[in-house]
Amino acid sequence: MAEDIVNKLTAELFKTIGHPVRIKILHLLRGGERCVCEMIEEIDIEQSNFSQHLGILKKQGLLDSRKEGQRVIYWIAYPSVMQLIDAAEQTLSDQIAHSQGLLKFLK
Repeated sequence: MAEDIVNKLTAELFKTIGHPVRIKILHLLRGGERCVCEMIEEIDIEQSNFSQHLGILKKQGLLDSRKEGQRVIYWIAYPSVMQLIDAAEQTLSDQIAHSQGLLKFLK
């Protein structure tokens, strides 16, 4: 029973980070706090769409924020989430290397 709950929560976490814009947001925040105004310039999407992605990450608890006057500053609440992204990117790199090895073998 508890294992089912953990599996469901794990799937929800992966679903939350499973969008290219959200991964890019996390990469931008990896270096520390950033203002929405700075990030929106680096991610070429509409403000409303960008805000939705921030909201999804915040609802999952992965981001936290504070207001400084008109500015909203975001940061990663649990930096360990970047280990998941790093692991996924390493797995992709390994898969590519394996596929390239197979192609060389087949030639």
